[in-house]
Amino acid sequence: MKKVIIWATFLSIGTLTACKDDFLDVQPKAVLGATSFYNATGVNYLLIGAYSLLDGWGSGGTSYHSAASNWVFGAVAADDAYKGSTTGDQPDISFIEYKSIQPDNGYFRGKWRVCYDGVARSNDVLQALAQTKDMTDADKLQVTAQVRFLRGHYHFEAKKVFNMVPYIDEKIYNPTDLNSTKVPNDKDIWPNIEADFKFAYDNLPAKQSQVGRPSKWAAAGMLAKAYVFQKKWAEAKTLLEAIIASGQYKLMDRFHDNYKTTTNNNAESIFEIQYSVNDGTGENGNNGDVLNYPYGGPTTCCGFFQPSQNLVNAFQTDANGLPLMDTFNNTDVVSDQGLESTQPFTPHVGRLDPRLDWTVGRRGIPFLDWGLMPGKAWVRDQGNGGPYEPKKHLFYRTDVGTNTFASNNRLNANNYRILRLAHIYLWLAEAEIEVGSLDKAREYVNIIRKRAANPDGFVKMENGSNAANYTVGQYTTAWTDKAVARKAVQFEHRLEFGMEGHRFFDLVRWGIAAETLNAYMAKESSMRTYFKGATFVKGKHEYYPIPLQEILNSKVNGQATLKQNPGY
Repeated sequence: MKKVIIWATFLSIGTLTACKDDFLDVQPKAVLGATSFYNATGVNYLLIGAYSLLDGWGSGGTSYHSAASNWVFGAVAADDAYKGSTTGDQPDISFIEYKSIQPDNGYFRGKWRVCYDGVARSNDVLQALAQTKDMTDADKLQVTAQVRFLRGHYHFEAKKVFNMVPYIDEKIYNPTDLNSTKVPNDKDIWPNIEADFKFAYDNLPAKQSQVGRPSKWAAAGMLAKAYVFQKKWAEAKTLLEAIIASGQYKLMDRFHDNYKTTTNNNAESIFEIQYSVNDGTGENGNNGDVLNYPYGGPTTCCGFFQPSQNLVNAFQTDANGLPLMDTFNNTDVVSDQGLESTQPFTPHVGRLDPRLDWTVGRRGIPFLDWGLMPGKAWVRDQGNGGPYEPKKHLFYRTDVGTNTFASNNRLNANNYRILRLAHIYLWLAEAEIEVGSLDKAREYVNIIRKRAANPDGFVKMENGSNAANYTVGQYTTAWTDKAVARKAVQFEHRLEFGMEGHRFFDLVRWGIAAETLNAYMAKESSMRTYFKGATFVKGKHEYYPIPLQEILNSKVNGQATLKQNPGY
């Protein structure tokens, strides 16, 4: 693990600026040793530094290697999105997309570095805190609880991406021994992650006075998520029910209020990664998604992260407004693939779940407040990435200048909602299926679907009419079959959280990644030649390889302490 050494001056508002490679030829204004932080002010600076890596930016490399949204590892690697852009742009993402995965792919090292630099910064705080005399025990406890939440998060990110990873706490690092953090990855670290989140849950307040700091319920949600990933359903159910019973959160009336800058930190949000612009602290917008904008229209770059036809098809519904779980991909939603923007086109007239048009930009449908999406004129290469555009992280025309960065509109202040009440309801539905009541699970899913059916939340044309044939209903027949119930909940996850970077990890934890993605790539290969021969290998591709450079860096006396994942 790389130890972050800070060569910095402190800005007046108290943010922390770490050195970058291109800064090394500038004489530092001050050199701060570890003892400089052994006080309340220093601990606070270090704590800000630990928070700062939540957005995946600031640890070397490029921001999109380690985006908080996990758009590469969680969506392009699954069936939600294509890499997009052109074939030669960012080819390392293409290798991940069609499963030509090698340990020297730079994206893996970028993700690893952010995770373990986040761990390092968290441990820096705890080490400084132990030497600090001008803080009360109560204040120290609150800082410790926040830091252990962050350390749990960074290890969780590493765990779900790479599986067998080392757990490193503040007791391990020794500044006089550079080998002290070369810890073997031979143990399952779930118990350590649980312990960090449990400490945070037991000690954080139910509400924080400042947005961006985790609360007791954010810790409960992350601990419950760790239980869900391990199929510890009873333990997860208890925590998830407690979050709902707290009464602190409610679903927003309109689905799309979870994806607007003006509704950041809303009543549904439990924990958000905070983005800001034009505040004097640099480019703190959503750096990790800086490539993921239409090639025309609101921006001129860069055409990545295009929604898949498979995802769009998943939003088709039957006469009762229910998903076509088994047949959704038999018939495509009509698109303008191959058409010029000047050629006539009529959007799909069949029934659709209204969440589609807040998730995906389609030709002929309003694109937020930018007018009708014109099709090919906004797409960099339809032949490579299809006809659709991402939408959830985009900015509105009315955001420009206020909620977008002055010199680059693609850096905007639209937070990434890492944990919201909808997650809680759907994880609880999963838990009910396994250790509770199938009909209670149906009730939780219907809560989500009822919100989706709110006509006030539909995309509207300029004349006030619905932009498409929106038809969404609830499950009215009792659930009596566990397998069918599981499929319904899993499908709802996709509809609610499409293009948010969760899909691949969900498929893995459900144990259906191989069959789902092999079927997806087989069909796609007839339209996208790069999928020809692509295969998801069960027992290998559920996790990404430990970065080759990190294995080389882990050597002690010529022997690597990190072992490669199976199959790589």
